Amino acid sequence: MADNGADSDAEFDDVIAWAGVSLPAAVERKARLLLLDAVGCIAAGLRHAEVQRLATSLSRWFPGPVSIAGSPPLGPAGAAALAASALCWDEANDGLARAHGRPSLTVVPAVLAMAGEHGLGRVLHALALGYEVGARAGEIWRIRPGMHVDGSWHALGAAAACAWLSDAEAGRSVRIAACQIPFSLYRPLALGMTGRNSYAAHGAMLGILSAAAAEAGSDAPEGGLAEARRLALLHETSPKRTPAGTWLIEEGYIKPFAGVRHGHYGAVAAIDLRRRLDRSEDVTALRLETYGEALRYAANRAPQTAIAAQFSLSFAVAAALRFGHLDPQVYDALHDPELIRLESLVELLEDPILSHKDRRAARLVARVAGGEVSARADRVLGDLDRPMTEADVTAKFLRYAAGLSDAPAIVEAILNGPLDRPASVLGRMFRK
Repeated sequence: MADNGADSDAEFDDVIAWAGVSLPAAVERKARLLLLDAVGCIAAGLRHAEVQRLATSLSRWFPGPVSIAGSPPLGPAGAAALAASALCWDEANDGLARAHGRPSLTVVPAVLAMAGEHGLGRVLHALALGYEVGARAGEIWRIRPGMHVDGSWHALGAAAACAWLSDAEAGRSVRIAACQIPFSLYRPLALGMTGRNSYAAHGAMLGILSAAAAEAGSDAPEGGLAEARRLALLHETSPKRTPAGTWLIEEGYIKPFAGVRHGHYGAVAAIDLRRRLDRSEDVTALRLETYGEALRYAANRAPQTAIAAQFSLSFAVAAALRFGHLDPQVYDALHDPELIRLESLVELLEDPILSHKDRRAARLVARVAGGEVSARADRVLGDLDRPMTEADVTAKFLRYAAGLSDAPAIVEAILNGPLDRPASVLGRMFRK
């Protein structure tokens, strides 16, 4: 039993027992899509020079047999850390609105690093199980202003997935992780620094460490996550989360754009406006009305680095209006004069109705010579009622993984590979 009966929702043995039995066909399909999208985001992230330098540094501390898309050889823990950092580098990977974060962020890198030892079906099952634990931990772990969500509760999902994949006791692994759950700061993002991209790596490695400790016989008491909520987040209410029996992975969104999800609604409105404007140079003022959480989490102005721009509502609007998309390449255009001008014109306002109803949407108003023109985005691709299709996810993967010569084969193997076959497709990225 937990130390406090009211804290029972902060324990996950019931979720592990339920999710560990079998995967429904729809859940397996969603896990395949999430895996494909994650591999594409990792491939894109690995093209950045700083990520390549990180691979070299990690290889000194974690040498081993695994090379990710040509990286120096790494041990599984180092490979997981590198993949986690690469996965979030372009801010294009999936998420779950009710968790206010990305349950797969640490789970996918951790299971990928050991995928060569298992069949594809077992890898997908570990992914889904870790996702379900992490998603519920995210429901419980609501951060305070000044904190960043990445690298905190995500470790619990990785701990569950890694232990389950290793035939260790997953509940024990989660308890060990919960008793050392970190909280991370938004501060690097506000200052445009990429140290934030190490948060996911830390979460993946904490999950691996917790699983290894559980396998060795270590344990930790129940009540760790609940106590951490009280001590670190100052929450006095009892934790509440979705009971076992509901597959939250089916609610997860896959992003059509690079950049924080909060910015996608304004970006979609900007793309709509762009179709109705002769040219962006005619715009003299812009006003974005959106929900309060977006303004609190992504209000960076005049970003000077890609990571600051990824968390900037004004940049998302300006870039979508300027280029008609939000692929990773827009973050290489930070010094484009027209982009800078458009970003400076954006006024950010909260829509209190959206905030009160906890709804995600945005309205963008542009002033031009003939008056005002506006567009509204109440839904964007990836939302629960408008999910990205298999064709959408595949097209995104092929754009992001353009540097991989066998990208089409990876698509086929992940989406259609037999569950009982070795996960050899992942060896195309994680070579021994």
